[in-house]
Amino acid sequence: MCGTGRNAAGFPGRTVSGSWEDGGVTGTLVLAGTPIGDIADAPPRLAEELAGADVVAAEDTRRLRRLTQALGVTPKGRVVSYFEGNETARTPELVEELLGGARVLLVTDAGMPSVSDPGYRLVAAAVEKDIKVTAVPGPSAVLTALALSGLPVDRFCFEGFLPRKAGERLSRLREVADERRTLVYFEAPHRLDDTLAAMAEVFGTERRAAVCRELTKTYEEVRRGPLGELARWAAEGVRGEITVVVEGAPEAGPEELDAEELVRRVRVREEAGERRKEAIAAVAVEAGLPKRIVFDAVVAAKRAAG
Repeated sequence: MCGTGRNAAGFPGRTVSGSWEDGGVTGTLVLAGTPIGDIADAPPRLAEELAGADVVAAEDTRRLRRLTQALGVTPKGRVVSYFEGNETARTPELVEELLGGARVLLVTDAGMPSVSDPGYRLVAAAVEKDIKVTAVPGPSAVLTALALSGLPVDRFCFEGFLPRKAGERLSRLREVADERRTLVYFEAPHRLDDTLAAMAEVFGTERRAAVCRELTKTYEEVRRGPLGELARWAAEGVRGEITVVVEGAPEAGPEELDAEELVRRVRVREEAGERRKEAIAAVAVEAGLPKRIVFDAVVAAKRAAG
């Protein structure tokens, strides 16, 4: 069943839907974007939702307290923690609240819930129960970094955080070595130098990139340049919240790929598990070259290495 008027949380004019289990009235799950830096970027609806929700699920309740104080809001509902460590256990509890008609607001430390933050499990569980899910749009580090990077933004893919272990990180990067869309990553400041060095190894030292640091904050910085240069810069140490934007693989023709690049591409595929014969054939196809040219480049490189 559906209805309008005032829902369980007291919000006028918003639709509530019936539960698939018993046909009763269910609540609404609201995913709210929060500022990634400057508190003035908070959307106006965020304060309304914080004040009116029956339950506020927060990644960090202390940070939520600072946010509500800055916005001059006092939540009327129950505040609970919802973070990676208790996400699995707390999700059924929140679903029960929703099935009972509650308006549940989910906020994370910065940006949009579910995007490299807690939230996916709760959204999936709510959708499975036919519970309405809506969102309060807010600032996004992904889109902000893309816009500031100076790199193509017509097609992009978000890769989140790379694995912490070096071998797993290289494997993940090799999976997208030939991806032509712009790539966006989050990274911790103490791992940035290793990550950029790994990107330079897999993507090539001349692939363009941008390191976006402390977006919308006092010490915001966007450092642009080839990956090799950025890796050397990061080796000196970098602080703050980091988003890395990397140019996609070039759509190169035969005249644009030198022997060194052909060998690098074959090596990347071999390290990802392909046999050399198949790797050479694949690189030849993507480069628009006869297999013999790629084969000769690989053999010459092997001889030069001794």
